[in-house]
Amino acid sequence: MSVTERATNVVLGGTRGGPDVATLRKDRWWLQPVVTVSILTAFVIYSTWAAFQNKNYYVGANVHRDLISPFYSPCLASSCVEGSRAGFFFNGWSLSPAFLILLFPLGFRLSCYYYRRSYYRAFWWSPPACAVSDAHSSYSGETRFPLVMQNIHRYFFYAGLVFNGFLTYDAIRAFHQPGLGWGVTVGTLVLIINATLLWLYSLSCHACRHLCGGHVKSFRAAPVRHKLWKIITPLNAKHMNFAWASLIFVAFTDVYVRLVASGVWTDYRLF
Repeated sequence: MSVTERATNVVLGGTRGGPDVATLRKDRWWLQPVVTVSILTAFVIYSTWAAFQNKNYYVGANVHRDLISPFYSPCLASSCVEGSRAGFFFNGWSLSPAFLILLFPLGFRLSCYYYRRSYYRAFWWSPPACAVSDAHSSYSGETRFPLVMQNIHRYFFYAGLVFNGFLTYDAIRAFHQPGLGWGVTVGTLVLIINATLLWLYSLSCHACRHLCGGHVKSFRAAPVRHKLWKIITPLNAKHMNFAWASLIFVAFTDVYVRLVASGVWTDYRLF
């Protein structure tokens, strides 16, 4: 028998939605999409509500603290409460200061490679899980509007680094306790952890790894970029973990500052 006679014909193509039976899987494959939808929806609802509040986003000298919510930092509106305003601001801005900045971290996360995979699967079922039929009959990838806009992710990455710098500055400021000197409170630790997680999320980003090692034909000719690439690559493997941890903790940080500012919680001084 010749090689030709033993060959198996392969037919590519077919309907994108799969067979009539969506899947033969018997496990709880739907659990991960449900959890993803729940967490992301809760975050969007809470962050939208927090942005519209325009109050209780700063804990100041009246209680010997210097804590600001990451949703409002840097505070760029002329209406920012005393002590929270950045070195520059926009006169005449009557809306919440959060609306001046949330576009950038939101754009960074919305266009993030990991989050794209998560919400494509969870919200659009494209596909919802491995070995489960796609809910759509056609596929165009990210070549059409609005998904073609995902290509601006690298620019949101650069903007994210700037905002990480502001949040790091806020964490350092949190060591200052007006009227008492320098020290550490629970709020100080909260802001430090928040800034750290956001840096880990940003540095583990695929765009960051590409920035360090992309378009390099030979690492021997680029030793500095090779060292950076070797540092970033292990972080990149944990990008999913940092994405969820930073998302949840940035919301918790706003909750913490908000409850301290409103008098519900006390920001205990450790030393």
